[in-house]
Amino acid sequence: MDYTQLGRTGTSVSRIVLGTMNFGERTTEEDAFAIMDRALELGVNFFDTANAYGGSAGRGATEEIIGRWFAARPGARDGIVLATKVHSPMVAPTSDGDVVNSRGASAWQVRREAIASLRRLQTDRIDLYQFHHIDRHISWPELWQAMEVLVNRGEVIYTGSSNFAAWNIAQANEIAQQRNFLGLVSEQSLYNLAQRSIELEVIPAAQNYGLGILPWSPLSGGLLSGGSSDAKARSNTERVAAQRAERQDQVDAYELFAKERGWSPSSLGLAWLLHQRGVTGPIIGPRTVEQLESAVSALDITLSEDDLRRLDEIFPGPGGQAPEAYAW
Repeated sequence: MDYTQLGRTGTSVSRIVLGTMNFGERTTEEDAFAIMDRALELGVNFFDTANAYGGSAGRGATEEIIGRWFAARPGARDGIVLATKVHSPMVAPTSDGDVVNSRGASAWQVRREAIASLRRLQTDRIDLYQFHHIDRHISWPELWQAMEVLVNRGEVIYTGSSNFAAWNIAQANEIAQQRNFLGLVSEQSLYNLAQRSIELEVIPAAQNYGLGILPWSPLSGGLLSGGSSDAKARSNTERVAAQRAERQDQVDAYELFAKERGWSPSSLGLAWLLHQRGVTGPIIGPRTVEQLESAVSALDITLSEDDLRRLDEIFPGPGGQAPEAYAW
């Protein structure tokens, strides 16, 4: 396993991040335990989840599975950098809309949801507490005050963001600096060969403020995985099939490129992200141990400058010098 620092912090994390969104819905608890066991054996020490994950098993189910795994593996918790998120609603909306105070990042909501996540995860701390989305209705002084309380209590170590624009990152960290608070240390964004828009402004902002980039959907929901015979695979959904039909020439060229070099398309997609500036590590979402092991094999791929140029030709980025590219 390769390791790097989490943004501008001194904490070392694996360059492959174990995403757990499938736990409880597409992956049984038994299989989830096996995946986490194998992740530890492979040196993966960075686990990512969210309070609302669980799908058909119910909101919070994924955190509960991880909590039971910790309880069954005394000592495992101290070797893991554990990340979760807050913002999504934890109760089903009524016919009139969301239940009052059911979502967002108010101080009241952040405190309540942190307590609930700690209980479900059966842990005394959240190592990286992430805002799942920007909350336009909450001021940064209110939000940072809530986080300062959690940090002072030892219940949160670092804070991060997810799905933030560059402006959100700049505003958040400028106000954090005014409060003598560390602020955001990571940004979790949609980023893959087929979706590269964050290269324009988000990555430059993240690098300027010392945030590590954690790409989610690193294989574009299965578009870059090479297909699968597994009926549960995301690559077999109607949405991915439509995307594939729309970008058939690109996908064919990409898969041929991988085949000629003896790499699987999925490993190549992850390897490309590992070669991009500012990327701490892609968040993988394995449903099986075999998928986990395949993802980790991406660390063995070294892309030459020619390889990177060819991939840029197949899946062009937004182009120009960021972040001013839009103006030229």
